[in-house]
Amino acid sequence: MSQRFLQVGAEPLTESLILELGELLRQRGWSVSCAESCTGGGVAYAFTSVSGSSDWFNMSWVTYSNAAKQRALSVEPETLARYGAVSQQVVEQMVLGVHNHSGAQLAVSVSGVAGPGGGSVEKPVGTVWFGFYLNGEVLSSRQRFEGDRKAVRQQSVAYAVRFLFQWLVENPA
Repeated sequence: MSQRFLQVGAEPLTESLILELGELLRQRGWSVSCAESCTGGGVAYAFTSVSGSSDWFNMSWVTYSNAAKQRALSVEPETLARYGAVSQQVVEQMVLGVHNHSGAQLAVSVSGVAGPGGGSVEKPVGTVWFGFYLNGEVLSSRQRFEGDRKAVRQQSVAYAVRFLFQWLVENPA
């Protein structure tokens, strides 16, 4: 799979951005689904925080444990053992599992180290991997966010939503 990085702003998510994302999806007749680990459902919460999101938000999984990632999203045990849950390989398998189970044209997966514990030299606190299924293409992105657990989770949710919005804007139907 490939890595591609979009410039995604740092300002807080707004209801208007989510409504615009929803309108772009609605215009295409598309839906979005997600699988989350470190964000604990925050992306799904952001999507469903606006009225009318049932027109374009499909479904979500919170797969916090490795066993849940395997069972619900078909992440290979060998991939988890070799690379760990916070890795490009795992978020790509997660997002493919989301797409395969939901049929959504867009999907996002998130796995990271929100802290305050759990970090390592290779994966310090604030390391977050994202997988994106974008109408047949799988991309991944590694980000490093600063702050406490709440800040890392909020920045992760905002990044995921903004990435999808930016992709829709840059790839008109």
